Amino acid sequence: MFPTPLVRLALLACLLLSSVAVASEKAILDPEARFHPVVSRGGMVVSQEMIASKVGADILTRGGNAIDAAVATGFALAVTLPRAGNIGGGGFMLIHLAEEDRTLAIDYREMAPAAAYKDMFLDAEGDVDNLRARFSIHSSGVPGTVAGLIYALDNYGKLSLKEVLQPAIDLAREGFEVSVDLSESLQARQKTLKKDPASRAYFYKPDGSGYQPGEVLAQPDLAKTLIRIAAKGRAGFYQGETADLLIAQMQRNNGLMSLEDLANYKVVERTPVCGIYRDNKVCAMPPPSSGGVHMIQMLNILEGWDLASLGHNSAAYIHRLVESMRRAYADRSQYLGDPDFFPVPVSALTDKAYAGQLRKQIDPMMATRSEDIRPGLAKVAGSRESSETTHYSTWDQWGNVVSNTYTLNFSYGSGISVAGAGFLLNNEMDDFSAKPGSPNGYGLVGGEANAIEPGKRPLSSMTPTIVFNPEGQPILATGSPGGSTIITIVLQMVLNIIDFDMNIAEATAAARIHHQWLPDTVFYESGISQDTLTLLRSMGHQLNDKTGVLGATESIQRADLGGDKKASVRYGAADYRRAGSGAAVQN
Repeated sequence: MFPTPLVRLALLACLLLSSVAVASEKAILDPEARFHPVVSRGGMVVSQEMIASKVGADILTRGGNAIDAAVATGFALAVTLPRAGNIGGGGFMLIHLAEEDRTLAIDYREMAPAAAYKDMFLDAEGDVDNLRARFSIHSSGVPGTVAGLIYALDNYGKLSLKEVLQPAIDLAREGFEVSVDLSESLQARQKTLKKDPASRAYFYKPDGSGYQPGEVLAQPDLAKTLIRIAAKGRAGFYQGETADLLIAQMQRNNGLMSLEDLANYKVVERTPVCGIYRDNKVCAMPPPSSGGVHMIQMLNILEGWDLASLGHNSAAYIHRLVESMRRAYADRSQYLGDPDFFPVPVSALTDKAYAGQLRKQIDPMMATRSEDIRPGLAKVAGSRESSETTHYSTWDQWGNVVSNTYTLNFSYGSGISVAGAGFLLNNEMDDFSAKPGSPNGYGLVGGEANAIEPGKRPLSSMTPTIVFNPEGQPILATGSPGGSTIITIVLQMVLNIIDFDMNIAEATAAARIHHQWLPDTVFYESGISQDTLTLLRSMGHQLNDKTGVLGATESIQRADLGGDKKASVRYGAADYRRAGSGAAVQN
């Protein structure tokens, strides 16, 4: 219901009085711990799985830099967090090189096989066959993780591939203690995973029962694959025995991927999308991620208001967030895709003048209906990801920073493993627009810019981000899983730090909201006050009352001691929303 003009005056008096939210109370044993970050003068790694964080921190202790630590952590997560950590998926890595004062983006997103075609997921009636798009052998794009991590190491790391891979090899070969989180996730996904013989063998006992917390899970086939990668580099995955095993899996099920697809996979180094927000430089991933473009777009819109004066998570503040999100996601539906195939209008979308035009459309007292919003650019040249993506951040003693997000898409990807090779296949092909105007697995609507084409990379919401202070020094590395919610989660982390002067743990713990244009619904976490929710409904916002938690940021913040820029510390915060997350420091 939308407010009448008479009601709007009453709302004006109430907006700034709505309560400031407290953090969600659903996923942490010690509520106070949420607000106290881990502190270190040296290097640090923060990820969704503590064993992997410790692997990365140990690499820093052994003289590796942030890139070495990121690569080691990524391979370790492929063992200890199989639902999202991976060598069968792909992702994005943002790197800041301190000595060169240079920030770069590494795109190792999956690519569509050469035999892929635009209508491959449509049935005889022309509708999207969601089972085929999400849970079949055809749902897998050509994996990019191995090529991407090796590219980062070869070009910007210090240590050898064998050194950074050995911890993951040991974990896979010797096994590790199953956490409560891993045990529960395998139990929750057993219906899907047990349909595939290889997945059943890899993640369940011979009698089909699940692993209990504290029991040891060894993955010998995965260890052998990692050993081949350590010995032969990229060729140990994209050629030879591992490649043969992957393509044999494809051929048994009439899949599209070929040996030529594997051999032709390429990593692309791109220029980050950067913007200035209240004198701070914010850099994030460019297309085929939509994250950087639309986060900068939303920051540009929001910069026109004094957000701090509105109060954190007040109705006035959330209203402005939602209206900015609504317009950015409408633009996402039409203008974003793989820049190697479609001329994405990055400059136009991130232009402050364009943001000013969008800001003028926003009534500070009344919600807009999404059905009345259309992609806003007058002229342009020329899918929901799973919440089981994972993010990690690394920071070394020399000031190098890595923000990395990678994924299989759904939890455990397609549920299909490569027999004999020990790893799961992604289902990233669902992130393409199988049919323009039809929502993907997470409610995101796309168009021709993200249509399926051979060799193309599907659009993503992954938003690895690095923020710099006015002097140009990095002060924040962050990112999150969460599918379509990733962009708005990272946006709120940046706002919490810059506008509300929170420390990294406070910023992580604060309750989050999300809106993505369609469906026309505000998603919100526990911790938003009832008064605020009542006001938002009075303004015409439609609220989802069963949101649960949004994302899981894994972040590192830099702060100077006593104003001395030569004496700084790193603050790390692993998101309490995901059990098992952890920050580990260099010894």
